[in-house]
Amino acid sequence: MSSVKTPPTIRTVAARAEVSVATVSRVVNGLAPPHSPATQRVREAIRELGFRPNRLGRGLKTARSSTIGLMIPSLANPVFAGSVQGVQAAARAAGYGVLLTATNYDKSEETEAVETLLSHNVDGLILTVAKSDDSELLDQLDEREVAYVLVYNQPSVRHRAAVTVDNVAAAREVVELLKSYGHHRIGMVAGQFSDSDRARLRWLGYDDAMLRAGLEPDPVIEVAFEATDLTGQLRAALTDPDPPTALFCSTDLIAVAVMGAATRLGIQVPRDLSVVGFDGIAMTAALRPQLTTIVQPTETMGQEAFGLLAKLMSGGEEAEALRVPLLLSHSLRRGETVGPARENPLTLSSRR
Repeated sequence: MSSVKTPPTIRTVAARAEVSVATVSRVVNGLAPPHSPATQRVREAIRELGFRPNRLGRGLKTARSSTIGLMIPSLANPVFAGSVQGVQAAARAAGYGVLLTATNYDKSEETEAVETLLSHNVDGLILTVAKSDDSELLDQLDEREVAYVLVYNQPSVRHRAAVTVDNVAAAREVVELLKSYGHHRIGMVAGQFSDSDRARLRWLGYDDAMLRAGLEPDPVIEVAFEATDLTGQLRAALTDPDPPTALFCSTDLIAVAVMGAATRLGIQVPRDLSVVGFDGIAMTAALRPQLTTIVQPTETMGQEAFGLLAKLMSGGEEAEALRVPLLLSHSLRRGETVGPARENPLTLSSRR
């Protein structure tokens, strides 16, 4: 069976040539002494490996385009529309245009998407990536001193500017709400952790709150972010003799899919199952029952992200101090999908 060959990276070249990544970067960008032994080794490694230099960071230092690049995971999820609107409004007011691209929750598309934006000589970037703490893309942007701000990501790496909410604290608040309604079997349905560090942080908050409350966390059920029918994936959990009485969903769209699956399985929300989402997208306020959810200030997040990016693009001594996560306040919208925990008939019969 054939295997897909992984394209060589700048680190692969550096290892083959026995030089630093910075040296490879200087050679690629024509800044290294042309006849030095290190330069010759790098060029030879590039030929042997078939390395194709990308455009990350090239062209940003030579001219201003009054345009920024914006990369989001999905055009189908309305949660990202709010931040796009915020970025566009703030950018327009400052005389900037915005080029938009989406990765469709595919981590492998991130570098190509950013290369495309940078090929248009954008002055800076606003990004949502799969993993902000473990990202070769962000490492490359850091090496080349490209100005960027993350939005929705909540990095623990301290030198990365970001605008988001406290995902862990918000998830804890959800568990506390459900516990106040008498729920003890609380499960979680989340988007794939490999595609979203936000989903994993929300699970960490869920897990921590459950343990603090003396409750046993259920194994997380990971699903595709834009799946519309989760009946098959949830059937076993929801028809178990002792099923969860509440489910915390890492996004509103997943919560809507969970509610649809529950209906198809003959389970009523919130009589039999309480459901809580995360995002606060407008459409869920119009549902009946109305979704209970964590609301993110998405438009403000976009505005703040551009404001930070503008300062980073200007440079100066304050730029380094701005490269930390900015946490905005979230809120809990109490809808109609949370109700008192219903006693399990098996539990009742065991008490007799």
